[in-house]
Amino acid sequence: MDWIVAKEYEDITYKKCQGVARIAFNRPEVRNAFRPKTTSELYDAFLDAREDTSIGVVLLSAEGPSPKDGVYAFCSGGDQRARGHQAMWGKTATIA
Repeated sequence: MDWIVAKEYEDITYKKCQGVARIAFNRPEVRNAFRPKTTSELYDAFLDAREDTSIGVVLLSAEGPSPKDGVYAFCSGGDQRARGHQAMWGKTATIA
């Protein structure tokens, strides 16, 4: 297929071709873990695809492989580094 870049992002890729929008996680170095920036970019791309009347299918995918070990991953979940100090030590809740 002849994919055309619909919009440039840092954490995802967004391409269109013949009525199909392909939105892909693009952080293979961390197994495509998402962070707040990723979810914001996903929201923007999905909104664009929804508003484009030529799009009939949205394909959610992932880029890869990892440059570290050659392994492909769809998405390993939330990037715990985005939580900062809480990611290592957990969060203490106070119940009032």
